[in-house]
Amino acid sequence: MKRFFLAIVPFALAIAGASAQPAQMPGMQPGAQQGMPMQGMHMMTPGPNDSTATKGYKMAMMMQMQNMPKQYTGDADVDFMAQMRAHHQSAIDMAQVVLIEGKDAQVKKLAQDIITAQKKEIADIDGWMAKKK
Repeated sequence: MKRFFLAIVPFALAIAGASAQPAQMPGMQPGAQQGMPMQGMHMMTPGPNDSTATKGYKMAMMMQMQNMPKQYTGDADVDFMAQMRAHHQSAIDMAQVVLIEGKDAQVKKLAQDIITAQKKEIADIDGWMAKKK
């Protein structure tokens, strides 16, 4: 349990330091409502009665939303790669939760396989993005 809390500290710090103001999406009027409804955001906020695993999953999803690019470039390839990078990191974060909190060996094996695969794909995305710039 202690390892889990040490693993999620970076998530908690990033969430705590994040602005409460949602990013403005391209093409929207300033001040227009956008993104996930407040009820949906509330569902992702870790609650005091959530299990340690649920808190970890919710934090991973909140970090994914925070790490998504706030603006699109209009280049389908670049936008895809940027969105997928955040998505893959979220998969790693969720898999790490089940490695710590999970009990089923098959699930934990799949989680480890996901971490390995997603790290490789993130490296591929980073390499592609570096060449694109």
